[in-house]
Amino acid sequence: MKKSIYTREHKDFAGKLKQARREARLDQQEAARMLGTTQSYISKIESGQRRVDVIQLKELARIYKKSVGYFIP
Repeated sequence: MKKSIYTREHKDFAGKLKQARREARLDQQEAARMLGTTQSYISKIESGQRRVDVIQLKELARIYKKSVGYFIP
């Protein structure tokens, strides 16, 4: 298993995060405020430059009104 965050699987996951945010009609700034982080952080996870831990994923799923399973194929 590759250790890089730039795998196809991670890129697809990051794309789902971005899609879910857009479907929730939130911009990165709004999502960051709700998560208690910065817009830059949201940008980095959506571009695949940063990984998301399970606690953050649960919170993002709640904010975007999706199940955690939506993000994991």
